Amino acid sequence: MRALRPLALLPVAVLGLTGCDDPRAAGDAHAIIVGTPEAVWEQVEDVIMEALQPPVLTVREERTFRVTHQDPMDEYWGRLRAFRQVLVIGSEDDFWVREALDDVRPRRTPDPPEILQATNVWARGQVVTIVVTEPGQEAQAVEDLAPQLHELLDDQFRAYAVNRMFISGRDTALADSLQQNVGFSLTLPNVYRHQSMDSVYRFRNDNPSPAELIREVAVTWRSPIPEEFDDEALTEWRQELVDDYYVDGQQLNLDLSDSRTVRVNGREGRQLQAIWESAPDAWPAGGPFITRAIPCPEQDRLYLMDAWLYAPGDDKYEYMIQLNTILDSFTCG
Repeated sequence: MRALRPLALLPVAVLGLTGCDDPRAAGDAHAIIVGTPEAVWEQVEDVIMEALQPPVLTVREERTFRVTHQDPMDEYWGRLRAFRQVLVIGSEDDFWVREALDDVRPRRTPDPPEILQATNVWARGQVVTIVVTEPGQEAQAVEDLAPQLHELLDDQFRAYAVNRMFISGRDTALADSLQQNVGFSLTLPNVYRHQSMDSVYRFRNDNPSPAELIREVAVTWRSPIPEEFDDEALTEWRQELVDDYYVDGQQLNLDLSDSRTVRVNGREGRQLQAIWESAPDAWPAGGPFITRAIPCPEQDRLYLMDAWLYAPGDDKYEYMIQLNTILDSFTCG
């Protein structure tokens, strides 16, 4: 088999338009319909699932994408191909690939094996990812292209999540005010409310209803910077923050947790991601949280940033991307 070409990425936003009578694409941005014959699916299923469903830590090991296979020769293909995210696998001779490539060919000639993308093929607002292979070489092509396929779709989903978060605009006035008057800065969407008490600054978005969705970020600091600081000290500090300043009590559940070193705008710190739960005598609730400790030596401050999510019954990967993006915007000094 010849060497693979670099991943071919067409600018999705400017690909061709579709007819006005086509349906609006259905499904969520993280739900993917895979169109390929059953015989091919039996060969590539494990590779596709491993590539597109790596576990991510929220309140459980949540899957990145929800993947559903559909044989294009089955009667249900006509409906499922109208999903928002569709992945087709096959050669240029296969009708489900050929139809998707109709939008690509005016711009370039496919050179399999490679990954291409088109929009609005069978529905408005749709992205179709095309794994173009040589006839009979589907399994080998998918195995070779799987890492690039995951990177492409995950990067696009992350961009989608961040764009959705900032649809109300970035609160640059708040970021500038925090930097000038307090000594640190965060970039948050305009819809976040903020309040401060002592040296604790809290930013909250509970739209559309706090019973359905809450995203909150808190920032505080200690000075001077402690000589020693470990994960146990980090969890104790977070619990103090919760007990003294949060409206509703939380307790930590470290049964499913991840602790690591992080770098934020050139500064190295510690991060703990785990689960918060309501107090035993309160209404049962819970969700994931991310806590970071970032030193700022020029201020002689050790900052604590805590972001937590309440989204009962919803997939949480998108919201965790958004909270991480806010935390990654932190600057100090």
